[in-house]
Amino acid sequence: MDKSYQPAAIEGRLYQWWEQAGYFSPAEQGQPYCIMLPPPNVTGSLHMGHAFQDTIMDVLTRFHRMQGDSVLWQTGMDHAGIATQMVVERRLAEDGSTRRDLGRDQFVAAVWDWKNNSGGMIARQMRRLGTSVDWEHDRFTMDEDLSQAVMKAFVDLYHDDLIYRGKRLVNWDPVLHTALSDLEVISEEENGHLWHIRYPRTDGKGYVVVATTRPETMLGDTAVAVNPEDPRYTDLAGLELELPLTGRTIPVITDSYVDIDFGSGCVKITPAHDFNDYDMGKRHQLQVINVLNDDASLNANAPEAYQRLDRFEARKKIVADLEAAGLLEKVENHTLMIPRGDRSGAIVEPYLTDQWYVKIAPLAQPAIAAVEDGRIRFVPENWNKTFFDWMYRIEDWCISRQLWWGHRIPAWYDAEGTIYVGYDEADARARGGINADIPLQQDEDVLDTWFSSALWPFSTLGWPDKTPRLQKYYPTNVLVTGFDIIFFWVARMIMMGLKFTGDVPFREVYIHGLIRDAHGQKMSKSKGNVLDPIDLIDGIELEPLVKKRTTGLMQPHMAPAIEKATRKDFPDGLQAFGCDALRFTFAALATNGRDIRFDLGRIEGNRNFCNKLWNAARYVLMSTADHEVHPVRPSSAADRWIVSRLHKMIAVVKNHIEAYRLDLASQRLYEFFWNEYCDWYLELSKPVLQSGSAKEKNATRYTLLYVLESNLRVLHPIMPFITEEIWQRLKAPLALEGDSIMLQAFPRAGGTDQPAEDDIAWLQQVLQGIRNIRAELNVAPGKPLDIAFQSGTRSDQERQRQFASLLISLGKIRSSQWLDDNADSSAYAVALVADLKVLVSLQGLVDIEDELARLGKLLERELANLKRSAGKLKNSRFVKNAPPAVVEQEYQRLAAHEKKVAGFEAQIKKLELLRG
Repeated sequence: MDKSYQPAAIEGRLYQWWEQAGYFSPAEQGQPYCIMLPPPNVTGSLHMGHAFQDTIMDVLTRFHRMQGDSVLWQTGMDHAGIATQMVVERRLAEDGSTRRDLGRDQFVAAVWDWKNNSGGMIARQMRRLGTSVDWEHDRFTMDEDLSQAVMKAFVDLYHDDLIYRGKRLVNWDPVLHTALSDLEVISEEENGHLWHIRYPRTDGKGYVVVATTRPETMLGDTAVAVNPEDPRYTDLAGLELELPLTGRTIPVITDSYVDIDFGSGCVKITPAHDFNDYDMGKRHQLQVINVLNDDASLNANAPEAYQRLDRFEARKKIVADLEAAGLLEKVENHTLMIPRGDRSGAIVEPYLTDQWYVKIAPLAQPAIAAVEDGRIRFVPENWNKTFFDWMYRIEDWCISRQLWWGHRIPAWYDAEGTIYVGYDEADARARGGINADIPLQQDEDVLDTWFSSALWPFSTLGWPDKTPRLQKYYPTNVLVTGFDIIFFWVARMIMMGLKFTGDVPFREVYIHGLIRDAHGQKMSKSKGNVLDPIDLIDGIELEPLVKKRTTGLMQPHMAPAIEKATRKDFPDGLQAFGCDALRFTFAALATNGRDIRFDLGRIEGNRNFCNKLWNAARYVLMSTADHEVHPVRPSSAADRWIVSRLHKMIAVVKNHIEAYRLDLASQRLYEFFWNEYCDWYLELSKPVLQSGSAKEKNATRYTLLYVLESNLRVLHPIMPFITEEIWQRLKAPLALEGDSIMLQAFPRAGGTDQPAEDDIAWLQQVLQGIRNIRAELNVAPGKPLDIAFQSGTRSDQERQRQFASLLISLGKIRSSQWLDDNADSSAYAVALVADLKVLVSLQGLVDIEDELARLGKLLERELANLKRSAGKLKNSRFVKNAPPAVVEQEYQRLAAHEKKVAGFEAQIKKLELLRG
């Protein structure tokens, strides 16, 4: 083995071998086990959320493969309607053309050409992460058979009266000219203004002041609302007000939705341009006046002076005209949430348009029942409440998008606007009884990407045909996803699965938290805190990192601040950590929490864990090289102890993985390998290999190999590359069969040996007591000690005799003896192991006066640190104004200083007693 672990030298080579060998394909035998990959966008690149989620799924996939299951991890990509269309339109713009220059058919052909030649980068990046998906059956939501499934679903829902076309308010992107789902809208806090506008009363008694953040929409107002409990406006109900600049009058209505404390307590109601106003308008049967075109310019419903102006130009003119008319009360600075399209960056408008909708209530009830009766289980279970809360308030689903790339809606119109729906035009004519000589025009819209994604668990397996794969792997076992798409995807898959297959799409839904930065902030390009998982694997120099973080920002003015922060946080760029260190970090972070803080310190520690694993393997292989090792049962206490601890660890890790607690599984793996195997067993093996009998040496060599190989198999689902590389080197000394560790059985937990565990626990406590005394007295680790034992039991005496040679070797002991219980032990430092006193002679060991002087200086310095930290926390301004994370950090510092002060004071007291 190489002297140091170099992940770049092995990861690509091993993955290529695994894939070419077909190891990711489902085995013919075994219990079916299936996970569906949430299909990433074909335009996308691997971000931290993907990498975290893919790691979880790959751990489960590899674990069940090693359990002997027939495992299918179904992979594929989403056609990502808006994102993909934007990419291709930008390329056309660079050549001076538009999609309308090409026409629909040629544009769609251009998108396919881009997809086949440039799309799917994320699939290549998934390989870098070690994902063992079934690449042979990679699917794409626009594949012909998946598209046929989409058409069948739409047509069947339509003819079951579960799809209709209607005019409702949607999120509208005025740059892309399409409706957006809520998930495609990013709302972030921005600075704006609150305009207070005077609406004159028609009774001549002055005016009512209304506050708004969007003055241009006032042209579409159809009422002003006040809270019926507001004592200021009891005389307003039913009164007409003049709507400034329009020549119209609008009524004052009362509604308990109005917040008495916001602004003046009077709220303008614009049903065509605000979701809450739209609902209020329906309650009060208000007129709905749309004043915007699809590009967010003002339309013919606005006064002529503002028609065809962009919304923001119109805003400036309206505010100026209000001020000139004496109708602008005041303008305040105001921070508000601004919704922007996640692709265009344009501010999204609530907009009234004709769209296609799924009538959701009849589909929601069976989905609710499936969770209530346990056919689907959420993990953690508290997500049931989130699911139910949303499902009981669910609204009809807008499924149309004004795009060219996607599944075109299979609906046709005659000259009178009558709708005919079928799998194709011929089917639509047949269903509607329309002769071939009557011209029909197909709907221009395509389906929301989430519509095809809702069919993913069964369309990828061959539905609507009853294929062997569908019959074997549906329902799937578990869906792994973040809580942010429970509504957009999870619920819709459940509804569609039950509707079209009669069964749930998955038995369990494992909901994980969202990856945030070390300070708990959401990772976003606008914040400049995004980490690229590939950069963490390979490393990246500072200048390319700065360029990556400051390019393509929705708000370019943020670039200088992001560059400054990047140079401060990563002056040397990012070092390479390797894939296994990243995966182990993700597993360790997979708690039940909503927010997961990613700290580079964690991945650095786990790279050290990889190095520890590599170096331990080198020691074992060097210790067993040139020796024929024969399998034997462990006989020494140390051998029996480590095998017993191994078996307990296997059982614990298996249980944690099955319960989706990868954090606890990785914690136990880390503790076992680093603390028990490396820190203790490897050290316990050295005296045996140096001076033991041939039989003892063989037993220890075999135990070293056996425990390492078993540990590699338990680690493999989380750390596939390094475990494979080391396992290949253990095949010869252990005479192992099989080509790859990933095809080996997950270890079974064998018997345990409590007496051996008790014996070694005693030895560990004695040695740790001796080491603590060395540390406290600043005694060099290699300096020989004279020790004694006192007040022990017969069992202590037997164990002392049993481990005498190990105590001498590992404790660096020159001599040892037993003292009578009443013997004077004042010249010794004491460590307690239950009732046993472990005594270290101080004679000639330390100069007490020098040691007291040294400890006094350390105590003085630590008291100063304690005083400074306590002073900060007594400062109410600091506690109130500093970020919570900074205050918490200061409390941690205070606790650390207090602990050190107590330790130094205890050591000084002990030495003063010894000095007499």
